[in-house]
Amino acid sequence: MEIFTSWPSWKHAEGPLAAALPAPTVDVLREAVAFARRWHGAQQRPTGRPYLEHLLEALEVAVAGAQVHDQDVLVAIVLHDVLEDTPCTEGEIARRFGGRVAELVRWVTKPRGMAKGDYMGSLVKAPPEAVLVKLADRASNVQELQRMSSWRFQRRYYLETVAYIMPLAGAHPWFAQWYGEWRRLWRRVERWPAS
Repeated sequence: MEIFTSWPSWKHAEGPLAAALPAPTVDVLREAVAFARRWHGAQQRPTGRPYLEHLLEALEVAVAGAQVHDQDVLVAIVLHDVLEDTPCTEGEIARRFGGRVAELVRWVTKPRGMAKGDYMGSLVKAPPEAVLVKLADRASNVQELQRMSSWRFQRRYYLETVAYIMPLAGAHPWFAQWYGEWRRLWRRVERWPAS
């Protein structure tokens, strides 16, 4: 299974992005990364690493793995957590990056007060471009499941991914294959006790 962790900073990402994408798309992605960095600030991943690493991992999954080149989808991948995890508004995203990007980010943002299972289940109604954003996001989060804090959390996250995310991957051959390999690698989690 391919792991996507070679773009921990914009400096590492810029060269490969320039080789894969048109220069105007790279320019907009540079702006999106700066925008995300400004909004996420000092936020960290559960591992203690800078939050921006997750956004760039998801971008690497999409570009280097799934060969996604749609500029709005790629920008939405970089911005996918700003509505849920910061005070940023959908309007601010739309003003800076356009209504389509804002809509994609909204689709992958769990509404406040909504149960996580209900939100995850609602993704079957999402546009295919929003599904790509979610697939890249989750691939970054689960590619190294051992990074997660406890075995209970790992098990819950694994089962959630199998139940809600893997069915979404079926329409996207690269993601379907990647998640299939990931599940084979981590299937032992299914045998762990529920509590």
